[in-house]
Amino acid sequence: MSALPWAMAAVAVLALAATGELAARWWIRRRREYFVWPPGVRQRILPDPDVFPELERVVRFDINRAGERGDELPRSAHGLYRVLVAGGSQPEGFLTDQYTSWPGALHQLLRAPECLRRLGASRVHVGCIARAGVGSEALDLILERVLPRYPRLQLIIVLVGATDVIRWMEQGAPRVTAPIRTADVFRCQPEGPFAWKPRQLAAVELLRRARQRYLRPIQVQEHACRWMGEARAMRARARTILDTTPDPEPMLERFECHLRALLRRASAHADRVLLVRQPWFDKRHSPEEATHMWHGGAAQAWREEVTTFYSFEVVARLMALMDARAAAVAVGLGVQQLDLRPLLESSLVNYYDGFHPTPAGARIVAHAVAAAVLRESGLFIEAASAAVESAFAAGNDGDLSPGEREAPLLRDERARSSEC
Repeated sequence: MSALPWAMAAVAVLALAATGELAARWWIRRRREYFVWPPGVRQRILPDPDVFPELERVVRFDINRAGERGDELPRSAHGLYRVLVAGGSQPEGFLTDQYTSWPGALHQLLRAPECLRRLGASRVHVGCIARAGVGSEALDLILERVLPRYPRLQLIIVLVGATDVIRWMEQGAPRVTAPIRTADVFRCQPEGPFAWKPRQLAAVELLRRARQRYLRPIQVQEHACRWMGEARAMRARARTILDTTPDPEPMLERFECHLRALLRRASAHADRVLLVRQPWFDKRHSPEEATHMWHGGAAQAWREEVTTFYSFEVVARLMALMDARAAAVAVGLGVQQLDLRPLLESSLVNYYDGFHPTPAGARIVAHAVAAAVLRESGLFIEAASAAVESAFAAGNDGDLSPGEREAPLLRDERARSSEC
Protein backbone atom coordinates (compact mmCIF):
# COMPACT_ATOMS: atom_id res chain seq x y z
CA MET A 1 0.00 0.00 0.00
CA SER A 2 2.93 2.35 0.68
CA ALA A 3 3.86 2.16 -3.01
CA LEU A 4 0.53 3.65 -4.10
CA PRO A 5 1.31 7.29 -3.19
CA TRP A 6 4.60 7.07 -5.04
CA ALA A 7 2.87 5.67 -8.12
CA MET A 8 0.26 8.43 -8.00
CA ALA A 9 2.98 11.04 -7.63
CA ALA A 10 4.84 9.62 -10.63
CA VAL A 11 1.64 9.70 -12.69
CA ALA A 12 1.01 13.30 -11.63
CA VAL A 13 4.54 14.32 -12.60
CA LEU A 14 4.22 12.63 -15.99
CA ALA A 15 0.83 14.27 -16.55
CA LEU A 16 2.26 17.66 -15.62
CA ALA A 17 5.22 17.16 -17.97
CA ALA A 18 2.92 16.09 -20.80
CA THR A 19 0.69 19.10 -20.18
CA GLY A 20 3.72 21.39 -20.27
CA GLU A 21 4.94 19.83 -23.51
CA LEU A 22 1.52 20.15 -25.16
CA ALA A 23 1.34 23.77 -23.99
CA ALA A 24 4.79 24.44 -25.49
CA ARG A 25 3.69 22.97 -28.83
CA TRP A 26 0.52 25.07 -28.76
CA TRP A 27 2.52 28.22 -27.99
CA ILE A 28 5.05 27.66 -30.78
CA ARG A 29 2.35 26.88 -33.38
CA ARG A 30 0.15 29.75 -32.24
CA ARG A 31 2.90 32.33 -32.73
CA ARG A 32 3.65 30.99 -36.24
CA GLU A 33 7.06 32.63 -36.40
CA TYR A 34 9.35 31.62 -39.23
CA PHE A 35 13.03 32.56 -39.22
CA VAL A 36 15.63 31.58 -41.78
CA TRP A 37 18.19 32.01 -39.01
CA PRO A 38 17.37 31.67 -35.31
CA PRO A 39 17.41 35.09 -33.65
CA GLY A 40 20.48 35.68 -31.51
CA VAL A 41 22.78 33.14 -33.13
CA ARG A 42 26.45 34.06 -33.04
CA GLN A 43 28.98 32.03 -35.00
CA ARG A 44 32.70 32.33 -35.42
CA ILE A 45 33.61 30.54 -38.63
CA LEU A 46 37.19 29.56 -39.36
CA PRO A 47 37.48 28.74 -43.10
CA ASP A 48 39.85 25.85 -43.67
CA PRO A 49 43.18 27.58 -44.39
CA ASP A 50 44.36 24.87 -46.79
CA VAL A 51 41.22 25.16 -48.91
CA PHE A 52 40.70 28.93 -48.63
CA PRO A 53 44.07 30.66 -48.21
CA GLU A 54 42.58 33.80 -49.83
CA LEU A 55 39.81 34.25 -47.25
CA GLU A 56 39.73 35.82 -43.80
CA ARG A 57 40.94 33.59 -41.02
CA VAL A 58 38.00 34.34 -38.68
CA VAL A 59 34.50 35.17 -39.91
CA ARG A 60 31.82 36.65 -37.70
CA PHE A 61 28.30 35.47 -38.57
CA ASP A 62 25.90 37.19 -36.18
CA ILE A 63 22.08 37.12 -36.33
CA ASN A 64 20.11 39.94 -34.72
CA ARG A 65 16.86 39.64 -32.77
CA ALA A 66 14.87 40.03 -36.03
CA GLY A 67 16.49 36.90 -37.45
CA GLU A 68 18.70 38.81 -39.90
CA ARG A 69 22.43 38.74 -40.35
CA GLY A 70 23.24 42.30 -39.45
CA ASP A 71 23.31 44.86 -36.69
CA GLU A 72 20.52 45.12 -34.15
CA LEU A 73 17.71 47.39 -35.30
CA PRO A 74 17.45 50.82 -33.66
CA ARG A 75 14.68 51.12 -31.09
CA SER A 76 12.89 53.81 -33.08
CA ALA A 77 12.05 53.51 -36.79
CA HIS A 78 11.88 57.30 -37.17
CA GLY A 79 14.04 58.35 -40.13
CA LEU A 80 15.08 54.75 -40.75
CA TYR A 81 15.70 53.48 -44.29
CA ARG A 82 15.33 49.73 -43.85
CA VAL A 83 16.71 47.29 -46.40
CA LEU A 84 16.15 43.53 -46.48
CA VAL A 85 18.43 41.31 -48.57
CA ALA A 86 17.12 37.85 -49.50
CA GLY A 87 18.43 35.01 -51.64
CA GLY A 88 20.87 32.13 -51.65
CA SER A 89 24.48 31.50 -50.72
CA GLN A 90 25.98 34.41 -52.66
CA PRO A 91 24.38 37.17 -50.53
CA GLU A 92 24.57 34.93 -47.46
CA GLY A 93 28.35 35.21 -47.61
CA PHE A 94 28.97 32.37 -45.18
CA LEU A 95 32.75 32.55 -45.55
CA THR A 96 33.03 36.35 -45.50
CA ASP A 97 32.97 38.42 -42.34
CA GLN A 98 29.96 40.38 -41.07
CA TYR A 99 31.03 43.64 -42.72
CA THR A 100 33.00 42.02 -45.55
CA SER A 101 29.99 40.20 -47.00
CA TRP A 102 28.38 42.50 -49.54
CA PRO A 103 25.15 43.08 -47.55
CA GLY A 104 27.26 44.03 -44.53
CA ALA A 105 29.50 46.26 -46.64
CA LEU A 106 26.38 47.83 -48.20
CA HIS A 107 25.14 48.66 -44.72
CA GLN A 108 28.40 50.42 -43.93
CA LEU A 109 28.47 52.28 -47.25
CA LEU A 110 24.90 53.60 -47.06
CA ARG A 111 25.57 54.99 -43.59
CA ALA A 112 27.78 57.71 -45.09
CA PRO A 113 26.19 61.17 -44.68
CA GLU A 114 26.04 61.76 -48.44
CA CYS A 115 24.16 58.49 -48.93
CA LEU A 116 21.77 59.19 -46.08
CA ARG A 117 21.00 62.59 -47.55
CA ARG A 118 20.32 61.02 -50.94
CA LEU A 119 17.99 58.46 -49.35
CA GLY A 120 16.18 61.11 -47.33
CA ALA A 121 16.94 59.24 -44.14
CA SER A 122 18.77 59.82 -40.89
CA ARG A 123 19.66 56.17 -40.40
CA VAL A 124 19.93 53.03 -42.52
CA HIS A 125 19.77 49.35 -41.68
CA VAL A 126 20.60 46.46 -43.98
CA GLY A 127 19.56 43.01 -42.75
CA CYS A 128 20.17 39.78 -44.64
CA ILE A 129 18.02 36.61 -44.55
CA ALA A 130 19.84 34.83 -47.39
CA ARG A 131 20.85 31.21 -46.92
CA ALA A 132 22.81 28.64 -48.90
CA GLY A 133 20.66 26.21 -50.86
CA VAL A 134 17.81 28.68 -51.32
CA GLY A 135 16.48 28.83 -54.88
CA SER A 136 13.51 30.69 -56.30
CA GLU A 137 10.92 28.24 -54.91
CA ALA A 138 12.37 28.35 -51.43
CA LEU A 139 12.73 32.14 -51.52
CA ASP A 140 9.09 32.48 -52.55
CA LEU A 141 8.20 30.42 -49.48
CA ILE A 142 10.51 32.46 -47.26
CA LEU A 143 8.94 35.77 -48.26
CA GLU A 144 5.44 34.31 -47.89
CA ARG A 145 6.13 33.26 -44.31
CA VAL A 146 8.48 36.04 -43.18
CA LEU A 147 7.16 39.30 -44.62
CA PRO A 148 3.85 39.34 -42.66
CA ARG A 149 5.77 40.08 -39.44
CA TYR A 150 7.71 42.97 -41.02
CA PRO A 151 6.57 46.59 -41.19
CA ARG A 152 6.59 48.13 -44.64
CA LEU A 153 10.17 48.22 -45.86
CA GLN A 154 11.90 50.84 -47.93
CA LEU A 155 13.78 48.33 -50.09
CA ILE A 156 13.99 44.58 -50.67
CA ILE A 157 17.01 43.30 -52.58
CA VAL A 158 16.76 39.85 -54.20
CA LEU A 159 19.62 37.73 -55.57
CA VAL A 160 18.68 34.16 -56.50
CA GLY A 161 19.10 31.70 -59.36
CA ALA A 162 22.22 29.56 -59.14
CA THR A 163 20.61 27.08 -56.75
CA ASP A 164 17.82 26.40 -59.28
CA VAL A 165 20.40 25.37 -61.87
CA ILE A 166 22.73 23.50 -59.50
CA ARG A 167 19.89 21.65 -57.74
CA TRP A 168 18.42 20.58 -61.10
CA MET A 169 21.75 19.09 -62.15
CA GLU A 170 22.31 17.44 -58.77
CA GLN A 171 18.93 15.70 -58.97
CA GLY A 172 19.65 14.26 -62.42
CA ALA A 173 18.06 17.03 -64.53
CA PRO A 174 14.47 15.84 -63.90
CA ARG A 175 11.33 17.39 -65.34
CA VAL A 176 10.15 18.09 -61.77
CA THR A 177 12.58 18.65 -58.89
CA ALA A 178 11.93 17.40 -55.37
CA PRO A 179 9.62 19.69 -53.36
CA ILE A 180 11.00 22.14 -50.82
CA ARG A 181 10.38 21.25 -47.18
CA THR A 182 9.83 23.91 -44.54
CA ALA A 183 12.60 22.46 -42.36
CA ASP A 184 15.05 22.79 -45.26
CA VAL A 185 14.46 26.54 -45.42
CA PHE A 186 13.81 27.74 -41.87
CA ARG A 187 16.17 27.01 -39.00
CA CYS A 188 13.45 28.26 -36.63
CA GLN A 189 9.81 27.48 -37.47
CA PRO A 190 6.57 26.35 -35.76
CA GLU A 191 5.88 23.14 -37.70
CA GLY A 192 8.32 20.89 -35.88
CA PRO A 193 8.19 17.99 -36.24
CA PHE A 194 7.89 17.50 -32.51
CA ALA A 195 8.11 14.12 -30.82
CA TRP A 196 8.35 12.56 -27.36
CA LYS A 197 12.12 12.40 -27.52
CA PRO A 198 14.37 14.80 -25.60
CA ARG A 199 15.84 16.56 -28.64
CA GLN A 200 12.45 16.83 -30.35
CA LEU A 201 10.42 18.20 -27.45
CA ALA A 202 8.78 21.60 -27.98
CA ALA A 203 9.74 22.55 -24.42
CA VAL A 204 13.39 21.90 -25.23
CA GLU A 205 13.02 23.95 -28.40
CA LEU A 206 11.68 26.89 -26.38
CA LEU A 207 14.64 26.65 -24.01
CA ARG A 208 17.05 26.49 -26.96
CA ARG A 209 15.50 29.59 -28.54
CA ALA A 210 15.62 31.51 -25.26
CA ARG A 211 19.27 30.61 -24.76
CA GLN A 212 20.18 31.79 -28.27
CA ARG A 213 18.16 35.00 -28.05
CA TYR A 214 19.19 36.15 -24.57
CA LEU A 215 22.46 34.45 -23.65
CA ARG A 216 23.82 34.50 -27.21
CA PRO A 217 26.56 31.87 -26.85
CA ILE A 218 29.28 31.84 -29.48
CA GLN A 219 29.42 28.76 -31.70
CA VAL A 220 32.81 28.07 -33.27
CA GLN A 221 33.22 26.16 -36.54
CA GLU A 222 36.80 25.17 -37.18
CA HIS A 223 38.05 24.10 -40.63
CA ALA A 224 34.73 25.32 -42.06
CA CYS A 225 33.77 24.06 -45.52
CA ARG A 226 36.73 21.70 -45.70
CA TRP A 227 34.41 19.51 -47.80
CA MET A 228 34.82 21.97 -50.67
CA GLY A 229 38.43 20.94 -51.10
CA GLU A 230 37.36 17.34 -51.62
CA ALA A 231 34.53 18.46 -53.94
CA ARG A 232 37.08 20.32 -56.05
CA ALA A 233 39.24 17.20 -56.16
CA MET A 234 36.22 15.10 -57.18
CA ARG A 235 35.56 17.40 -60.11
CA ALA A 236 39.23 17.28 -61.12
CA ARG A 237 39.24 13.45 -61.16
CA ALA A 238 35.71 13.01 -62.57
CA ARG A 239 35.31 9.92 -64.74
CA THR A 240 32.59 11.48 -66.88
CA ILE A 241 32.14 15.06 -68.08
CA LEU A 242 28.74 15.69 -69.66
CA ASP A 243 28.51 18.20 -72.52
CA THR A 244 24.72 18.11 -72.88
CA THR A 245 21.67 18.05 -70.61
CA PRO A 246 18.03 17.06 -71.01
CA ASP A 247 15.70 19.90 -71.98
CA PRO A 248 16.05 22.56 -69.21
CA GLU A 249 12.76 24.25 -70.14
CA PRO A 250 10.74 22.79 -67.21
CA MET A 251 13.36 24.02 -64.76
CA LEU A 252 13.50 27.45 -66.37
CA GLU A 253 9.71 27.76 -66.41
CA ARG A 254 9.56 26.88 -62.72
CA PHE A 255 12.29 29.41 -61.93
CA GLU A 256 10.46 32.09 -63.90
CA CYS A 257 7.16 31.29 -62.16
CA HIS A 258 8.58 31.48 -58.65
CA LEU A 259 10.73 34.52 -59.39
CA ARG A 260 7.70 36.40 -60.68
CA ALA A 261 5.67 35.39 -57.62
CA LEU A 262 8.35 36.38 -55.09
CA LEU A 263 9.05 39.72 -56.79
CA ARG A 264 5.32 40.51 -56.68
CA ARG A 265 5.25 39.54 -53.03
CA ALA A 266 8.24 41.75 -52.31
CA SER A 267 6.75 44.67 -54.26
CA ALA A 268 3.59 44.49 -52.15
CA HIS A 269 5.64 44.86 -48.99
CA ALA A 270 8.30 47.42 -49.89
CA ASP A 271 8.55 50.83 -51.51
CA ARG A 272 11.20 49.51 -53.90
CA VAL A 273 12.51 46.15 -55.07
CA LEU A 274 15.90 45.60 -56.63
CA LEU A 275 16.68 42.36 -58.46
CA VAL A 276 20.41 41.75 -58.46
CA ARG A 277 20.95 39.19 -61.20
CA GLN A 278 23.06 36.19 -60.22
CA PRO A 279 26.67 36.52 -61.41
CA TRP A 280 28.93 33.56 -62.08
CA PHE A 281 32.48 32.77 -63.18
CA ASP A 282 31.73 33.35 -66.86
CA LYS A 283 34.85 32.70 -68.88
CA ARG A 284 37.01 29.90 -70.25
CA HIS A 285 38.82 28.51 -67.23
CA SER A 286 42.58 28.36 -67.04
CA PRO A 287 44.05 25.20 -65.47
CA GLU A 288 44.55 27.05 -62.19
CA GLU A 289 41.02 28.48 -62.20
CA ALA A 290 39.58 25.03 -62.92
CA THR A 291 41.08 23.69 -59.70
CA HIS A 292 38.89 26.08 -57.69
CA MET A 293 35.61 24.87 -59.23
CA TRP A 294 33.36 22.21 -57.74
CA HIS A 295 29.82 22.97 -58.97
CA GLY A 296 28.07 21.07 -61.75
CA GLY A 297 27.93 17.62 -60.22
CA ALA A 298 25.29 15.12 -61.33
CA ALA A 299 24.82 14.50 -57.59
CA GLN A 300 25.52 16.39 -54.37
CA ALA A 301 29.29 16.86 -54.24
CA TRP A 302 28.98 18.54 -50.84
CA ARG A 303 27.74 15.32 -49.20
CA GLU A 304 28.65 12.28 -51.34
CA GLU A 305 31.16 10.89 -53.80
CA VAL A 306 30.42 12.17 -57.31
CA THR A 307 32.11 10.86 -60.45
CA THR A 308 29.99 12.58 -63.11
CA PHE A 309 30.00 16.34 -63.65
CA TYR A 310 28.60 18.69 -66.27
CA SER A 311 31.15 20.70 -68.23
CA PHE A 312 31.87 24.31 -67.41
CA GLU A 313 30.29 25.23 -70.77
CA VAL A 314 27.04 23.48 -69.81
CA VAL A 315 26.90 25.28 -66.46
CA ALA A 316 27.56 28.63 -68.16
CA ARG A 317 24.92 27.96 -70.82
CA LEU A 318 22.29 27.07 -68.20
CA MET A 319 23.17 30.13 -66.14
CA ALA A 320 22.85 32.36 -69.21
CA LEU A 321 19.38 30.91 -69.94
CA MET A 322 18.37 31.47 -66.33
CA ASP A 323 19.74 35.01 -66.35
CA ALA A 324 17.78 35.86 -69.50
CA ARG A 325 14.57 34.68 -67.79
CA ALA A 326 15.35 36.78 -64.72
CA ALA A 327 15.95 39.90 -66.82
CA ALA A 328 12.69 39.35 -68.72
CA VAL A 329 10.70 38.88 -65.52
CA ALA A 330 12.10 42.10 -64.05
CA VAL A 331 11.23 44.04 -67.21
CA GLY A 332 7.72 42.56 -67.27
CA LEU A 333 7.08 43.54 -63.66
CA GLY A 334 8.80 46.92 -63.87
CA VAL A 335 11.29 45.92 -61.18
CA GLN A 336 14.69 47.59 -61.08
CA GLN A 337 17.48 45.19 -61.94
CA LEU A 338 21.25 45.13 -61.72
CA ASP A 339 23.55 42.99 -63.89
CA LEU A 340 26.78 42.45 -61.99
CA ARG A 341 28.69 40.51 -64.63
CA PRO A 342 30.08 43.56 -66.49
CA LEU A 343 31.34 44.89 -63.15
CA LEU A 344 32.60 41.73 -61.47
CA GLU A 345 35.47 40.33 -63.51
CA SER A 346 35.63 36.54 -63.61
CA SER A 347 38.94 35.98 -61.86
CA LEU A 348 40.28 34.33 -58.74
CA VAL A 349 40.71 37.79 -57.29
CA ASN A 350 36.92 38.18 -57.20
CA TYR A 351 35.67 34.57 -56.93
CA TYR A 352 36.88 31.66 -54.81
CA ASP A 353 34.70 29.21 -56.80
CA GLY A 354 32.12 29.42 -59.59
CA PHE A 355 29.66 31.66 -57.75
CA HIS A 356 30.94 33.06 -54.46
CA PRO A 357 32.90 36.30 -54.12
CA THR A 358 36.10 36.81 -52.22
CA PRO A 359 36.31 39.84 -49.91
CA ALA A 360 37.55 41.85 -52.91
CA GLY A 361 34.65 40.63 -55.04
CA ALA A 362 32.15 41.35 -52.28
CA ARG A 363 33.44 44.91 -52.09
CA ILE A 364 32.77 45.41 -55.80
CA VAL A 365 29.26 43.99 -55.42
CA ALA A 366 28.54 46.27 -52.45
CA HIS A 367 29.58 49.37 -54.37
CA ALA A 368 27.54 48.32 -57.43
CA VAL A 369 24.44 47.64 -55.36
CA ALA A 370 24.85 50.92 -53.47
CA ALA A 371 25.04 52.77 -56.80
CA ALA A 372 21.83 51.06 -57.92
CA VAL A 373 20.12 51.86 -54.63
CA LEU A 374 21.06 55.51 -54.98
CA ARG A 375 20.14 55.49 -58.72
CA GLU A 376 23.40 57.21 -59.47
CA SER A 377 26.60 56.38 -61.27
CA GLY A 378 29.65 55.03 -59.53
CA LEU A 379 31.01 58.59 -59.58
CA PHE A 380 28.59 59.55 -56.82
CA ILE A 381 29.49 56.48 -54.83
CA GLU A 382 33.13 57.47 -54.85
CA ALA A 383 32.23 60.54 -52.81
CA ALA A 384 30.94 58.26 -50.04
CA SER A 385 33.35 55.37 -50.48
CA ALA A 386 35.83 56.61 -47.91
CA ALA A 387 33.53 55.50 -45.08
CA VAL A 388 33.26 51.90 -46.20
CA GLU A 389 36.93 51.75 -47.20
CA SER A 390 37.77 52.89 -43.70
CA ALA A 391 35.46 50.25 -42.26
CA PHE A 392 37.12 47.55 -44.35
CA ALA A 393 40.56 48.69 -43.26
CA ALA A 394 39.83 49.23 -39.60
CA GLY A 395 36.75 47.12 -38.89
CA ASN A 396 35.24 50.25 -37.27
CA ASP A 397 37.57 49.71 -34.31
CA GLY A 398 41.30 50.01 -34.48
CA ASP A 399 43.70 48.62 -37.02
CA LEU A 400 42.47 45.02 -37.05
CA SER A 401 39.65 43.51 -39.12
CA PRO A 402 36.60 42.34 -37.15
CA GLY A 403 37.69 38.76 -37.68
CA GLU A 404 41.19 39.42 -36.45
CA ARG A 405 39.88 41.14 -33.33
CA GLU A 406 37.93 37.98 -32.48
CA ALA A 407 40.95 35.67 -32.66
CA PRO A 408 42.01 35.94 -28.98
CA LEU A 409 38.40 35.34 -27.92
CA LEU A 410 38.24 32.20 -30.05
CA ARG A 411 41.37 30.80 -28.52
CA ASP A 412 39.65 31.01 -25.16
CA GLU A 413 36.22 29.68 -26.25
CA ARG A 414 36.99 26.64 -28.35
CA ALA A 415 35.85 23.77 -25.86
CA ARG A 416 16.16 23.94 -46.70
CA SER A 417 6.38 26.38 -51.32
CA SER A 418 4.11 27.42 -52.98
CA GLU A 419 3.20 25.47 -56.14
CA CYS A 420 3.37 26.97 -59.63
